[in-house]
Amino acid sequence: MYYTQEQIDHANQADLVSFLQSQGEQLTRAGNEYRWKRHDSLTVRGNKWYRHSQSKGGGPVDFLMEFFGKSFTEAVELLTGEKGAAPPPDSPAPLSDFRLPPRSPTAEQVKRYLTETRRIDEDVTGFFISSGDIYEEAAHHNAVFVGRDESGIPRYAHQRGTAGSFRLDVKGSDKAFNFCYRGEGERLFVFEAPIDLLSFLCLFKKEWQKQSYLALGGVGEKALLRFLSDRPNIKTVYLCLDSDQAGNDACSRLVELMPEGLTVHRLIPLFKDWNEVQTRRGEIADGKYIREAIYGLKEPPQEETVEIIRMSEVDTQTVEWLWEPYIPFGKVTIVQGNPGEGKTTFALRLAAACTTGRELPNMKPLPPFNVIYQTAEDGLGDTVKPRLMEAEADLDRVLVIDEAKRELTLSDERIEKAITQNGARLIILDPIQAYMGEKTDMNRANEVRP
Repeated sequence: MYYTQEQIDHANQADLVSFLQSQGEQLTRAGNEYRWKRHDSLTVRGNKWYRHSQSKGGGPVDFLMEFFGKSFTEAVELLTGEKGAAPPPDSPAPLSDFRLPPRSPTAEQVKRYLTETRRIDEDVTGFFISSGDIYEEAAHHNAVFVGRDESGIPRYAHQRGTAGSFRLDVKGSDKAFNFCYRGEGERLFVFEAPIDLLSFLCLFKKEWQKQSYLALGGVGEKALLRFLSDRPNIKTVYLCLDSDQAGNDACSRLVELMPEGLTVHRLIPLFKDWNEVQTRRGEIADGKYIREAIYGLKEPPQEETVEIIRMSEVDTQTVEWLWEPYIPFGKVTIVQGNPGEGKTTFALRLAAACTTGRELPNMKPLPPFNVIYQTAEDGLGDTVKPRLMEAEADLDRVLVIDEAKRELTLSDERIEKAITQNGARLIILDPIQAYMGEKTDMNRANEVRP
């Protein structure tokens, strides 16, 4: 599916507030912006969005790809309501005013120019001459570099003089289909000129036919965006433009124009361009043809890795019991019952038994230990202490965290400190709901889980 640059620009002018509202999304106004309820760190304004938690933003097409899981072409279609152009079953004819220049009966002059002047290896030269993507023009013996569409039909041709500096795009050429090689792999290498593309293949020849290579015919984006639209299998793009200001600026611009989901790297040639590297190859003793490789100019969103624990890695432990099989040490035990059925009485008698070492029915003997008892329902002096005395508790071992200045919650650091500072082995919260915190919903398991 293919969209023109005009259609892409139209999609990126879409009003995101209107789009989200049309999708039933809830927005809250915040000054001149709107905050999206589904992602409260994200704000939209006109055709721009910004996610403050990640310090990133963009336009409508990026937005749909980032948050609605759309491909580049799906995003443009949804925003514009227009279907992209697709080739009909029969291969389309080239533009009516486009004609390839007549061929010379031989390609000897072009071969000499490529192999001797430009130092392109004979096997690389021969491959593209045999495919018809490079040939010799009859009238002036220029080298012609042919660009084809996905169906193999010529759509573009560039003439390069074999002597002097003559260069010319053939009339009617569509720069969306520039000189290229289409492999089946997931990597695309992008160059300014066909000669640089050929030079790169000579320098990095191993299994080169598995990947794809594209010449832009300058630094424009048209051929690149079309190639990516036609080849959605491409996952990684290597920008191999010239090592100069124009090449560097173009790379920065192209990165912004490419759809999300791609990984983009920058390969800077050792010299000004790849053909200079090829022609001066003998000077490079260590075979390092790349001046600098800049990785990660663009990266697809990284899916968060779920941390997994394998049971084979878990150490087996023995449960230590306070009262087997009802109350283990080191875990939370909930005593449930209707009002008036004796939950508090039971808790106080349990505390008394722990502080004195006396046993409850079927309880194994344990040395006395300290207990922390917190209550939000009964008075310490009129209810708790008298009941502890009735249960013959060791009152010196029953401790209460003072809540006079600040109420206690389960997230309060005073609980841990009180346990460690006083050697307590049991803490009783009566009732536990009173210590959840006012913002905790008792009906949400994830909020009450310790």
